[in-house]
Amino acid sequence: MNEIQKYIAANEPKMMDDLFSLIRIPSISAKPEHQPDMMICAERWAELLLEAGADEAIVMPSEGNPVVYGQKLVDPAAKTILIYAHYDVMPAEPLELWKSQPFEPEIRDEHIWARGADDDKGQAFIQVKAFEYLVKNGLLKNNVKFIFEGEEEIGSPSLEAFCEKHKELLKADVILVSDTSMLGAELPSLTTGLRGLAYWEVEVTGPNRDLHSGHFGGAVANPINVLCGMISQVVDADGRITIPGFYDDVEEVPGPEREMIAHIPFNEANYKAAIGVKQLAGEKGYSTLERNSCRPSFDVCGIWGGYTGEGSKTVLPSKAFAKVSCRLVAHQDHHKISKLFADYFKSIAPDTVAVKVTPMHGGQGYVCPITLPAYQAAEKGFEIAFGKKPLAVRRGGSIPIISTFEQVLGTKTVLMGFGLESDAIHSPNENFSLDIFRKGIEAVIEFHQAYR
Repeated sequence: MNEIQKYIAANEPKMMDDLFSLIRIPSISAKPEHQPDMMICAERWAELLLEAGADEAIVMPSEGNPVVYGQKLVDPAAKTILIYAHYDVMPAEPLELWKSQPFEPEIRDEHIWARGADDDKGQAFIQVKAFEYLVKNGLLKNNVKFIFEGEEEIGSPSLEAFCEKHKELLKADVILVSDTSMLGAELPSLTTGLRGLAYWEVEVTGPNRDLHSGHFGGAVANPINVLCGMISQVVDADGRITIPGFYDDVEEVPGPEREMIAHIPFNEANYKAAIGVKQLAGEKGYSTLERNSCRPSFDVCGIWGGYTGEGSKTVLPSKAFAKVSCRLVAHQDHHKISKLFADYFKSIAPDTVAVKVTPMHGGQGYVCPITLPAYQAAEKGFEIAFGKKPLAVRRGGSIPIISTFEQVLGTKTVLMGFGLESDAIHSPNENFSLDIFRKGIEAVIEFHQAYR
């Protein structure tokens, strides 16, 4: 057992007490009735940052929930690391599926069980405890700043304006985030890319009212039929999106990174069995792991119209609706793609219907170069703590605030996450492995030691 591991073992009871004090606060940003809990949780984080060794930690107002800011400045000439996390959590429903109370944390089978155990109170706590170790042992060589927000689970609507207003305060050489996952407990990995997102609602209108399908069927265009036909034109037989100009800014993944992806252990049969499908589909010329992480995609997220109640009603509907989205990759601007889709979708509409496209939310993609010194420091930290070099992995999901940091603050982010798929974030029985928690603290300590 090395010195870091001895420190963690000696201090773990206090660590759990402090972490549990955070978890017990139901800081659910999606529910207005929990608004008071947001301030309580922010204030508790500020207390814990001060206890860990921050020079200052304050709760600052934003247009929405408060933001926790902390810092310890050791040398004006040293690098500055900005640590981002979020203190809000998802709602715990359905409550009947939990094996224990979601906001009364328990340790069972060497796991912490509670809402927020992983996402993101547990992972954020890893960062704070690593910082504490460095401060107490006189090993902190870089300046460290903290920004913890309370709206990540509802899309971080207030954080961009906060960053614009406080650019100088948040100035740093790199941003460090623990809010992502690894491939497995025995397969450490670092997330190097996230996809962006563009989302729309479309409305197709035919006749001015619902019609009798016997009297009008075959003579008047059915908006649902037309909508389905239009949607079918957006992706071709090779899985390519047909929107003109859609691929103009798509970055091809560099050869070395594609080689890394090819070496990620992946069992296609198990993948298909887990989701209950006989065959996979996607863009021709790319593997499944490339298709769901570093290539763009188009999906219908919901579609409705006409009569959907019990029994039958022979109606030719006046309107049809769909919610559709694209996952985007690095350098694709979601504003540009939003307009391209709207223009294209209207252009392929027949004269028998009118089409309305309403853009909804969106976000940019993000890529962290594996040549970035901070990435290489994180890689070294993982290798020491987990005993093997982490794989570089792009993820299919989106964290829009990461690209916002780059656009507003001009700072790259290293995604040093420790979650596992089995942690069940956003679901009943969220949990976090104590073994991963301990190794995570060690990995972050080693990151700070390596980053200069």
